[in-house]
Amino acid sequence: MEIVILAVVIAVVVLAVLGGLVVGSRRKKPLPPPPPAAPDITAPPAEPHVGDEAETPREEPRRTIEEVDLPGGGAPTAVEEPPVVEAPGIEIPEPTAGRLVRLRARLSRSQNALGQGLLTLLSREHLDEDTWEEIEDHPPHRRRRVMPTQELVERLRERVKVLGTRTPDELRRLLRDELLKLVGTDVDRAVKTEPEGRRPGIVMVVGVNGTGKTTTTGKLARVLVADGRTVVLGAADTFRAAAADQLQTWGERVGAHTVRGPEAGDPASVAFDAVKEGKEMGVDVVLIDTAGRLHTKTGLMDELGKVKRVVEKHAPLDEVLLVLDATTGQNGLVQARVFAEVVDITGIVLTKLDGTAKGGIVIAVQRELGVPVKLIGLGEGADDLAPFEPEAFVDALIGE
Repeated sequence: MEIVILAVVIAVVVLAVLGGLVVGSRRKKPLPPPPPAAPDITAPPAEPHVGDEAETPREEPRRTIEEVDLPGGGAPTAVEEPPVVEAPGIEIPEPTAGRLVRLRARLSRSQNALGQGLLTLLSREHLDEDTWEEIEDHPPHRRRRVMPTQELVERLRERVKVLGTRTPDELRRLLRDELLKLVGTDVDRAVKTEPEGRRPGIVMVVGVNGTGKTTTTGKLARVLVADGRTVVLGAADTFRAAAADQLQTWGERVGAHTVRGPEAGDPASVAFDAVKEGKEMGVDVVLIDTAGRLHTKTGLMDELGKVKRVVEKHAPLDEVLLVLDATTGQNGLVQARVFAEVVDITGIVLTKLDGTAKGGIVIAVQRELGVPVKLIGLGEGADDLAPFEPEAFVDALIGE
């Protein structure tokens, strides 16, 4: 019995050893190559359950809420941050080249009563003595009495007689030639702002209050900035409460620095500081607006003389521009004479030259002072100050 049990145990052991050898031999066999990879198909993400956070696919970068396009067209504005309000930008003035040409239509509509009236009279079949007297006493001339009418009529009369000019086109050319001679085409009308060998150029603007003097100073700053120049403004009209504020507003619009002093302060001191700061800043031009109380007051004239002397401690004035209202006629010529006695006027700015029969003052004031009209103002717009161009002006007068 014992022998039988022992035999069974030995048999079990032998079978276990043989089974292990078989399993080990099977493990040592090389494995077959792996099957080809299946195409990578990305399944759509499962809908998140309530309370779960939706997952963003890894290949797609996460976006902020500001970047997500929402129905209705726009991204939401963060509630916790107020919207940024940008400061108003500096204006870019209209280029000065051709300004008068652009404004010519406006000038022509208001001025052509002068030229057209003369042309109508000249076109009569018989130009007798009575007709020439009527031409000389043409209503636009009579109202203003600033056009050198008699000289113009004599020239026309002589040329019509000699040349036998009769057709409307011939008469128009004749009138244009004579007006150009009176206005002057060979005069340097550039505003001097580029002194040789130094900076800045210094320009003083004078005139009676009400002529548009401060506004003209601001508009001139725009003209210079439009031409690529840098500007400092001197608010030396300290006797008029709003003048400094007005000039500073003009300057801020085009990026020009304004130097000002206390109300009713010393105008000469403001002018001196303006030139000083202009030199320190290295700007191209300093424009000085001056007081303009009634020209009959001796104090004003003395003050202007003082401003001129104080400024010239820095450097000579390059320009003294007299601003005249073209509607004042003879009174404007009186103002011109008085200012010319105190400061050396180098150029004239005519404002409000946008009404009938004002063209004659261009000729009259040039003859009165012996200096040219350099700038004209044709309206209230910021860019309605234009360099004076004789040909365009005369063409507007006669409706060419």
